[in-house]
Amino acid sequence: MNNCKAFYFIILLCLCSATNAQENNTKVVLITLDGFRWQELFSGADPLLVSNTDFVHDTTALKKNFWRNTPEKRREALMPFLWQEVSKIGQLHGNRNLGSNVNLTNKMWFSYPGYNEILTGKADDKNITSNDKIPNPNTTILEIANRDPRYVNQVAAFGSWDVFPFIINEERSGVPVNAGFELAKGADLTVNEKFLNKLQPKVPSPWSTVRMDAFTHYYAMEELKKNHPEFIYISYGETDDFAHDGEYDAYLASAHTTDTLIKELWQFTQNDPFYRNSTLFIISTDHGRGTNPLETWKSHGGNIKGADQVWLIAFGKGVSPRGEVTENEQLFSNQIAPTILDVLKLPMDTTSMPGKTLQLGKK
Repeated sequence: MNNCKAFYFIILLCLCSATNAQENNTKVVLITLDGFRWQELFSGADPLLVSNTDFVHDTTALKKNFWRNTPEKRREALMPFLWQEVSKIGQLHGNRNLGSNVNLTNKMWFSYPGYNEILTGKADDKNITSNDKIPNPNTTILEIANRDPRYVNQVAAFGSWDVFPFIINEERSGVPVNAGFELAKGADLTVNEKFLNKLQPKVPSPWSTVRMDAFTHYYAMEELKKNHPEFIYISYGETDDFAHDGEYDAYLASAHTTDTLIKELWQFTQNDPFYRNSTLFIISTDHGRGTNPLETWKSHGGNIKGADQVWLIAFGKGVSPRGEVTENEQLFSNQIAPTILDVLKLPMDTTSMPGKTLQLGKK
């Protein structure tokens, strides 16, 4: 009898140790804001655009909401969570006015190539040359994680743009992707998922291929609450599409709203025992936009000067609190993928991922 008790006690200890080890693993939340410029992130509302009636419907209202006398106050008005809270606990890279540079390595400077670079760690200017719905021939870090026994069925992706199932190659990778106007699927839908499924078809989007970011966000939130994935990717899309439409007021309003959504994600992870103190947030964008001539703020691509200029934010587990980086540096988008693989302790092929890992824990 005593031997049996000892045996069961040992088994219980092993199970508890395995559970604790799983809970102590670093979880990753990767977020992108499609086509959001570094200029607004670090300086807030652009003085050349905020009063420009070619791009703003109500300049008085926009200036009341987002115009302040200094770039520091303007950026805080635009994205208060990032500048009041994340700047104290994390790192913000990409203020080129201070010598902190983050760039794409692909030469296309638009969405599919940008997302491919972020998610695979390497530019592919030979195969990824359009935004067409072509299954990605490259392997993303989501797929690499989902193949590993430690993370299988613990990886998920949510995007506002309907091309993400192809970028992530959902069919081959097995990574579930809820994107575009897709509804939540499964036999165990939550009350909120059922509500979102009813609401989404009734809320018109200005675009045929991009849904409103609130649906992407709250579908992702339900996934976090219900299934607790170890690695989740969320791509918000409104900023890019409002910019293409030349709607600067909507572009800023969307960025401001996204700031509140990121805050909600962070607060959830810090109040959930599975994620608390063990979650890394990395946030970036797939491409920049033009600045000169002014009209090119609406556009991007290889012929638009400055469209390769991006930015990167990191906070959470393992990130030293450097705040806004003010020293000279050169980072690239292709460093995000190897960094996440390193954090998740997944194998990395340096040939297929030439970028170095980001040194987020070093000052």
